[in-house]
Amino acid sequence: MDRSLPADLNDSVARALAEDVGTGDLTAGLVPASARARARVITRESAVLCGTHWVDAVFAQLDPAIRITWHAADGDTLAPDQLLLEAEGPARGLLTGERTALNFLQTLSGTATAARRYVEAIRDTGCTILDTRKTIPGLRLAQKYAVRCGGGRNHRIGLFDGILIKENHIAACGSIGAAVAAARRLARQVPVEVEVESLEELAEAFAADADLALLDEFSLAELGIAVERNRARARPLGLEASGGIELDTIRAVAATGVDFISVGAITKHVRAVDLSMRLTVGR
Repeated sequence: MDRSLPADLNDSVARALAEDVGTGDLTAGLVPASARARARVITRESAVLCGTHWVDAVFAQLDPAIRITWHAADGDTLAPDQLLLEAEGPARGLLTGERTALNFLQTLSGTATAARRYVEAIRDTGCTILDTRKTIPGLRLAQKYAVRCGGGRNHRIGLFDGILIKENHIAACGSIGAAVAAARRLARQVPVEVEVESLEELAEAFAADADLALLDEFSLAELGIAVERNRARARPLGLEASGGIELDTIRAVAATGVDFISVGAITKHVRAVDLSMRLTVGR
């Protein structure tokens, strides 16, 4: 599984620190500059860990003298009260970085945990969980990484690396066929996907020779028909189901034989993992 880190990791950490620290941490200034501290971070609940590299970057940017020892890695399954990390160094740096570090860790772990739940729900069906572009602004690449840590797969990263022709694009172009033809002329090197809302529109996507079809709000019966018709083709499309699919219904959707299921909730409805950081300050 691809665990390559986002290219904007250090920049996103720098922005997060800038918005929190501003011209300086006034409260940390109450602590003597010579004071040193130890910190421990635990999880209060079961989760999938993600965000360790962001935590490392937070403290590295604040004070390189801070040393961090991890007891778990990104992608690991965590149990309640499990120790995640221990840190040691200047107290001011640890205090200043605490909230930014935990914000990254709890949010990305929440994303990875959600992805893992959906992946586990369709295990052994042959179907793949995809994320969407419904991400937290500024954290697109970080959340995409978290999805991979949870076992899911990334859909297109943005508007630049794939074409997804939706209802308004079709209306503007005149038809599915015209839209796909325009897409081929514009960017031959990227996959072309068409969102369809009926079996009739799927037939148009077949005729246009798209690479993938997004089956929006199809019933289970319609999904089954779509899969059957697709498999009868000489060059089957990739079929992606989407729209209103929840944890308690997703396995039935996967069982229809679709190749992918995209779930916006993984990155959009993020519930941060409950973490706790405790410091012991000494001289």
